[in-house]
Amino acid sequence: MTTRYGFQQVGEVDVFYREAGPRDAPVILLLHGFPTASHMFRDLIPLLADRFRLIAPDLPGFGQTKAPPRGTFDYTFDRLADVIEGFTAAMSLDRYALYIFDYGAPVGLRLATRHPERVTAIISQNGNAYVDGFSNEWGPWETYWREPSAENREACRPSLAPDTIRNWQYGTGADPRLLSPDGYELDIAYMARPGAQEIQLDLILDYRSNVALYPSFQAYFREHRPPLLAVWGRHDPAFVPAGAAAYQRDLPDAQVHLLDAGHFALETHAREVAALIRTFFDDRVGGAG
Repeated sequence: MTTRYGFQQVGEVDVFYREAGPRDAPVILLLHGFPTASHMFRDLIPLLADRFRLIAPDLPGFGQTKAPPRGTFDYTFDRLADVIEGFTAAMSLDRYALYIFDYGAPVGLRLATRHPERVTAIISQNGNAYVDGFSNEWGPWETYWREPSAENREACRPSLAPDTIRNWQYGTGADPRLLSPDGYELDIAYMARPGAQEIQLDLILDYRSNVALYPSFQAYFREHRPPLLAVWGRHDPAFVPAGAAAYQRDLPDAQVHLLDAGHFALETHAREVAALIRTFFDDRVGGAG
């Protein structure tokens, strides 16, 4: 199945996206995380494109999406969600399942709380919605949230360094024989672009807004009961498996699967994730997908 690439104008943002699958098939909106872009789905998309229409946009500040510079555009999670909401409208996506990962989780869950009638199901792959999911590695970020000083901002900059991306974010818990350098080297190149680090530091500060919304996200789960699959790299150094299990507090029927993988589970376990998604739709979503 051929993957197609394009841009969709949403206000002042030109959103890059990749898409595959029949246009009349059930839609899965794939939302990437930090510090990557829609290329993280490059292995998953072909494995599902016979059955689903898969659409993966790059968030503003990431990948190939063209957005205004800092100072003329607010790099906050609310603003990212506004753009993706506009993207879904421009693409005429009125019903879709959400695949949420890392930063894509608070973006996608904002969409779900705004338009619960549009969401057919949620696949959370290391996409956190509970404080249970935080590891003990968040110290500099949490300090910056409490006291957004210039010094604390600089203390977060190592999170953007090539070695952190390569060895901590991608490498932790991943089988090195299966981990292609393509993903992390592209992310490192994106992070080296002029202005990229300052945008990411703005988003690191605003991440506190996501934690503040966790009770709202959890209330959405309880009220609207979306079918949910949590598929998690168990060796994730940032979001621990307890964050996957926590979904079952509010969604007792949620399916939870832990993989022998790291944060970027699709880099090494795309086939396993694709198989779990197929079974999940057969068992829980069916024609609603």
